[in-house]
Amino acid sequence: MSLDEFVLIERIARRTHARDDIALGIGDDAALLRPAADQQLAVTADTLNAGVHFPAESAPADIGWKALAVNLSDLAAMGAAPAWCTLSLSLPQAEAAWLDPFADGLFALADASGIAVVGGDTTRGPLSISITAMGQVPAGQALRRDGARVGDDIWISGHPGEAAGALRLWQQGRLDVRHAAADAAHERLRQRLQRPTPRLELGLALRGLAHAAADVSDGLLADLGHIAARSGVAAVVQADAMPLSPALRAALGFDAALDCALRGGDDYELCFTAAPEWREALGALSSSLALPLTRVGVIAEGRGVRCKGDAGDGRASGYRHFAE
Repeated sequence: MSLDEFVLIERIARRTHARDDIALGIGDDAALLRPAADQQLAVTADTLNAGVHFPAESAPADIGWKALAVNLSDLAAMGAAPAWCTLSLSLPQAEAAWLDPFADGLFALADASGIAVVGGDTTRGPLSISITAMGQVPAGQALRRDGARVGDDIWISGHPGEAAGALRLWQQGRLDVRHAAADAAHERLRQRLQRPTPRLELGLALRGLAHAAADVSDGLLADLGHIAARSGVAAVVQADAMPLSPALRAALGFDAALDCALRGGDDYELCFTAAPEWREALGALSSSLALPLTRVGVIAEGRGVRCKGDAGDGRASGYRHFAE
């Protein structure tokens, strides 16, 4: 069934809920919002294009989930609590068979994270999803990229490289992203690529602990390079400290797994720096969140990113989404 623009918008609008912080939501030229007192507004935007940021054959529900997850990850990296977002869709055909499961995936994450869809736009064209997400953070408490200090530990959450590992398997024809894989390791990696987990609880808990933070969307070395550049320091990573998951090593072997962990994108883990005296507190936080937090390096005087013990060239090459 093909939908016209107003029916499509109504189909999205019926999934939203009234809230006290929304004076006016979907249905007018703009939304009217009520930010809380003494809060700063964190605003981020991301666009995902078919064949560039996700395989074109991905399930609609996975696309909806990931489109929101990448924006929530940016809010997490700022220590901001999710509040509102807008959704803009470019669709080759506006069909209920695609739109409804897409909305299922998007609103499953929206409801779980407490973010409300308050507006957006629709148009006809190549499949593309643009979301602008807004969060709130107490004034002066936002996590930023420019706060790293010489002597800080460098930390990474979770097991970086798993999403990049799934991408490699898909490119090699060894993984169907549309369906659950029979192999347990492959399935774990597929889930990490298709349905990343934005580290919202961690971001909120790092207020007052972390000096600087960034989410890992382009690869650990590349995104750590942004912290180093903004802070005017050098970042030194120990390759042998990287927390490689058993699933990633089983699927790709050690060398490829390490390369994915250092340079692969789409993990949306948090990389952050903190003073050494916070090691015990961060260990307790890791236990309370049931989320691995691993020290992988140190902030030093100088410029740029160095990786010790890397079998590759040690450069922060960055992630190129589905590049040929």
